[in-house]
Amino acid sequence: MAKIPKQAKRVFHGVIFDVYQWRQKMYDGTYKTFEMLKRPNTIEVISVVGNKIYIAEQEQPGKSKCYTLLGGRQEKETGLQTARRELLEEAGMRANRIQIFKKYSITHKMDWSLIVYIARGCEVVAEQRLDGGEKIKILPVDFDRFIEIILSDKFWGGLEFVHDVLKMKHNKPALAKFKQQIFGK
Repeated sequence: MAKIPKQAKRVFHGVIFDVYQWRQKMYDGTYKTFEMLKRPNTIEVISVVGNKIYIAEQEQPGKSKCYTLLGGRQEKETGLQTARRELLEEAGMRANRIQIFKKYSITHKMDWSLIVYIARGCEVVAEQRLDGGEKIKILPVDFDRFIEIILSDKFWGGLEFVHDVLKMKHNKPALAKFKQQIFGK
């Protein structure tokens, strides 16, 4: 995972992104200014009820309608707290058990991770509490449809996760293990 060096100075503070710069010694003894972005982590949740996975059909300003996992930006909270909050806000659900599936480092030029969680035993306990920039319809799908959606052009989410799913689709034992991880069977 990309990390911003301790000697770096923040030169821009934005709503989502901050820019850091530092002087870096090169192999030939010269120095250059290096730069890196920092943003809050993205949390995505594979939410499971029985033998169904619940995904979102979502619209946001400036984006076409797409499919996503439930989730969003990690605020000043742990990843697990974000997963629980986003599950409740976007689907009105609580989960009996939430665990990390995988943490992805997005790029070496940005201090940012995508953390995918699996939430099992989800149940609806409240109404959706969407922010003003979200329209979300929750859809239950079986595992095969879930894989189709993740690999479709209509899925909007972490490409590293999509890449993992694509590799698993071509490796039957890995796909079976993934299915077991999701459903806990």
